[in-house]
Amino acid sequence: MGQAARLAKDAGEEGSPPATKKLKISEPLDRFPALVFDLADSLEHLDLSGTGLSALPWDIGRLRKLRIAFFSNCNFAVFPRELASCPALEMVAFRGNGMTEVPEDSLPPRLRWLILTDNRIRSLPESIGRCSRLQKCMLAGNELCALPAGMMSCKRLGLLRLSANRIRELPAWLFGLPELAFLSFAGNPCSGTAVTPAAAELARTGWGGIQVHELLGEGASGVISRGTWDAPDQPRQVAVKLFKGEVTSDGTPADEMRACIQAGSHPNLIEPLAQIHDHPDNAKGLVMQLMPTAYRTLGLPPSLQSCTRDCFPAATTLTTAQGLSILCGIGSAATHLHERGVAHGDLYAHNILVNEEGHSLLGDFGAASIYHASHHQHMEQIEVLAFALLIEDIRRLLRPEFKESELGVSVELAALHRRCSSPIVSERPRFAEIGNAQEEICILLSDSSNAAFPLLELRVSARISQNSEAEESQPQSDASVLVTENPPAGHDGISGTDLD
Repeated sequence: MGQAARLAKDAGEEGSPPATKKLKISEPLDRFPALVFDLADSLEHLDLSGTGLSALPWDIGRLRKLRIAFFSNCNFAVFPRELASCPALEMVAFRGNGMTEVPEDSLPPRLRWLILTDNRIRSLPESIGRCSRLQKCMLAGNELCALPAGMMSCKRLGLLRLSANRIRELPAWLFGLPELAFLSFAGNPCSGTAVTPAAAELARTGWGGIQVHELLGEGASGVISRGTWDAPDQPRQVAVKLFKGEVTSDGTPADEMRACIQAGSHPNLIEPLAQIHDHPDNAKGLVMQLMPTAYRTLGLPPSLQSCTRDCFPAATTLTTAQGLSILCGIGSAATHLHERGVAHGDLYAHNILVNEEGHSLLGDFGAASIYHASHHQHMEQIEVLAFALLIEDIRRLLRPEFKESELGVSVELAALHRRCSSPIVSERPRFAEIGNAQEEICILLSDSSNAAFPLLELRVSARISQNSEAEESQPQSDASVLVTENPPAGHDGISGTDLD
């Protein structure tokens, strides 16, 4: 198969084979390329996705520096035990293999990031509990009926995707994991299905009433285009999202659409305007607000290195007033969601759009879950930890003018962060309490300037919107319209993709 020439070609810009740290081979393989072992002294990232490979050599542990291994869209029916012998392996991906079994003691002991999305796995090994460094576990689109009790030992687990499985009951220990901040479980028997009256009243519009214009972007769950909607009041410019049918790393597009509809209207949410029916290909879709180009994405998705934490360009800075406004808006949106029994599941800076005034909009419901009332407090307090991480990120972006009031705001935000990130999950505040604390911080900032007054007005307007169904049914002004015409990289449905 010309392996030497292929390795040199695929190594490409990474340097000569002996110095290669990253290697990707995409051509079909009938066996593991033996010449990969020539890179054992340097290889850290091996990507053999899409090659059709179905087995690994018994001595793959010779790749002693290998940290990342991708085997997605291959033919591994069983998770290969051989990977447990790789001493440095931290990230493993087997998406879309048709895998049915993960044997005991097959997982690498230093594992931080496990991707098993879109397989046919019915159970996980108890030995997963020995993966004490596990932070991110992607299990959507399998046939899991339960989680192993041993998993409660994964105390560093921060993100868990369980959507589109067969789980009847979430184990009690799951809600006590001290670092779990991002949880999704839509599309399971244990998830909720109730729809509030406001959500049920979302308008329906025929495909014939929509003119589709240029493509705005494409994500894992669907395609977004700019469009003109023949709305009941008058034609308006909108964003049109058509959902794909396949399982994403977060769950299914159908569950995303249900959660998006259930979320309803709020000044800090990317809001659906109508459900699309009569599409010629029977595609499901939503008409959504078209956002002014002044909005930008607050952060970038996690990298291979940061795992569960967002990244930020070095030049990203915020004033204290902007940062506080963003937190007030997102906290208000989270309060609204949990009042409707929706956990966002992906409360990250890369899913938040902001403008220069600090107005924020939370989007991407791909990982959202509708939950039963019995899970309300647990789900809210898990998401409060995600909000704590957002507080931490925003505090790092602040460039204060060192006014006394700004220093006081920083101290109060640090204190709020500590409460929201308590390792004892039941001791974390609820979002309504967080909102009250943020109002007091806004007042502290306003002691020396008028900067915080718009923040207080934002909180009041959000409350009015939440408590008035009549107001929710009124047409939105152009100032609140959604989904940018110049979409930022990493935003849902626009151009970013998960590492899945």
